[in-house]
Amino acid sequence: EPAEPAEPAEPAEPEAPKELEADAADDARAKVAEGSVQVSTTDSTINVLPTAGGRLLMSLTEGGCQHLLAGARATAGVKAGRYALELRIVETVAPREAQGGQGQGRAPPPRPLVRFGVSPAGSSLLLGDGGAEGVWFDSDGCFEAAPAPRKRLGTKFGREATIALLINLDPASPNANTVSLFKDGARYCEPQAIPEQLRGKPLFPHVTYKNVTLQVNLGGAALAPLPFACPLLGGAARDDVELAPAAEPAGPCEVVFPVGLPEQGYFDWVDSFVRQSPGHHELSDRMIAEWAAKSGVAKSRSAGGSNDRPDPKFGVPALDDGSVRRVLGHVAPMARRNFVVPELRANLLASERAAALARFPPGEFRRVAAVVMGEPPDDYKAAVRQLVLAERRAAAEAARQKAKAEEERRRQAEERTRKAEEARRDRGARRDDPEGAKEEEEKKEEVKDAAMEEDIVVELTEEEKAQWYRKLPLPDIADGVLSRHYASFTMPTKEEGFDEIVFKWQGEAECGKWLKDWVFAKKLTQRVEDIRPGESFRAAKDEWMKSVQAWRKLHSDWREPAKRKALLAKRAEAKKLAAEEKGEEVQPDPEIDIEEHDVFSVEDLSDIGNGEPLFAGFMYEDWTLLSARYEMHLLLHSFKKDLGDPDRPGFAEKDVAFYYNRYFKKTFSLKTFAVEKFDAFVELIQDTLRVGSNHGFLEPVLPEDTPIARFVMLVEDQRRDRTRRLDAGDETAELKFPRHAPAPPP
Repeated sequence: EPAEPAEPAEPAEPEAPKELEADAADDARAKVAEGSVQVSTTDSTINVLPTAGGRLLMSLTEGGCQHLLAGARATAGVKAGRYALELRIVETVAPREAQGGQGQGRAPPPRPLVRFGVSPAGSSLLLGDGGAEGVWFDSDGCFEAAPAPRKRLGTKFGREATIALLINLDPASPNANTVSLFKDGARYCEPQAIPEQLRGKPLFPHVTYKNVTLQVNLGGAALAPLPFACPLLGGAARDDVELAPAAEPAGPCEVVFPVGLPEQGYFDWVDSFVRQSPGHHELSDRMIAEWAAKSGVAKSRSAGGSNDRPDPKFGVPALDDGSVRRVLGHVAPMARRNFVVPELRANLLASERAAALARFPPGEFRRVAAVVMGEPPDDYKAAVRQLVLAERRAAAEAARQKAKAEEERRRQAEERTRKAEEARRDRGARRDDPEGAKEEEEKKEEVKDAAMEEDIVVELTEEEKAQWYRKLPLPDIADGVLSRHYASFTMPTKEEGFDEIVFKWQGEAECGKWLKDWVFAKKLTQRVEDIRPGESFRAAKDEWMKSVQAWRKLHSDWREPAKRKALLAKRAEAKKLAAEEKGEEVQPDPEIDIEEHDVFSVEDLSDIGNGEPLFAGFMYEDWTLLSARYEMHLLLHSFKKDLGDPDRPGFAEKDVAFYYNRYFKKTFSLKTFAVEKFDAFVELIQDTLRVGSNHGFLEPVLPEDTPIARFVMLVEDQRRDRTRRLDAGDETAELKFPRHAPAPPP
């Protein structure tokens, strides 16, 4: 009988991928001390909240802090060998967002995020903030080794997943100088190379996270054993790791309050201090704005403000309204770490310094004021020159790249035009030697490209070399804020509660004089934003308005024949009654030539002696000049009285419009008087206003108690002088003010 066919063989199970790492050999070398490898309490952002002996990491999630990344490094950096560490996302947090202001909806809640990797000591505490140091995996399933672009490796990992990071710096391993990620004990990706610039440096395990609670395992039993034997970092050989310095200061922590002047190198000094003192953490609005930007919160294009109080306009209410500053202000004094508080305006005000010192208890913090005023030392000046040179070089490079891009666009446009032209031509009508022409074009392009790739040579001008301070894109303090507070700027004193006052650039006496001179000079140029008209001004203004309204009505009636006749008849009747009461005869009015009559001898502006008012001949220009005279007179005297500062008895031309509007609630414009320069305006009312020769302040010519009638006399005297000059043929004496300008008060 024929043999039965054999049973088909069962399909073979696919072989599991072979693990790329081998079991670790026994290592008898001395190990690090127990507990020495942990999450650093100082090499971490201030919003990191460790608990359970550092095995659980939380972060602040209220008052805008939910938008800020938290970052922390371990206390041990790997120099050699192969070690692992683990973390698990215990929970995700979904903080509620506050409602925005009018026209703004509720900001979208920030999503949870974890970045897990390594970085060298002294680098940024936030992985993925745009810096060029560190390698990491993130919870989106991506890997990044700065400055290389981010790449996706797998699916996202979230809550309950145990993630292990393997750091392989073992030169004997085929996977030396790599990092790998394992999820729940299984390999998540192929080993990823550590960039050349990080090799040879101790690499500290580093986690950056937001809106999650993390369990961290640096030593002991693994949460999810790997497919090969590998020690955790907490059991590393002592020779394979570099331990960070002591986690916390031995004695009281230090808080430094820099005290300096705006636009005089304050923030460049602070930046230098922070670089040279990595143990001091900055607490300031500019730090918060930079932190939010590094955390991925987008700034508005209309961002502005000042270096002291940036206004990034994130569009997130809790970030834009200062909530983060308030939260960190409560948390910072509880942290065992050193701080620097570069609040430029606040540190110059005694009341603000007192409030800041009260937040840092004297027994727990050593409170130091660092005064940076006057002429800086040579090393600072040299650093400023280098910063300016770097700015110039960056600007030149940006200009070159822009020109290169424009040239490329032009070349591509010409290429498209050429190809379109050739397509329209008949093949036989092409040029005799197209290849030769093409080669010539390529040579020209090569020459242009070579020119664009030449090294950029930037040199400082003599003026730039002589600069003590660098000008920053934003003002150090906004003008409005500065004008309200600069007169109250003072030097810090020991009596305020400082343990030490350090004068960094010049001595105490020199700094005191420097500040005094700066304040005095500022008084000569800075306007007083918060000045308010006093009671005496309001009373004088009311009297002025009543008088000028009565005069304008009388002037209007006098110019109409019927009303003039009625006015004269009423005057004659009153004169007759007065004579009868005295038993006298009515005396005829004297003959008066109004153009020759002495204006300054008139006792009654409404009647110079024949019933005619002194201002009968006033035109629009005369009433306008009358208002200008009295209002400038009243403004200057009121400003001096309301401010009450003997160092600042007046103000300069540049602030006339501001103070005029503040006092009279209307606009001052030279166009009202048909002039372009303020000097020409002063010439029109030189009997009332002058520019002081000392500081350029405007000064009133007449004393404060000058009667209102005096100003009418001055205008009439000037009107008569113009009339005589016009009669003599001097056409320059004519005044013609535009009627579309704001009219003087009725």
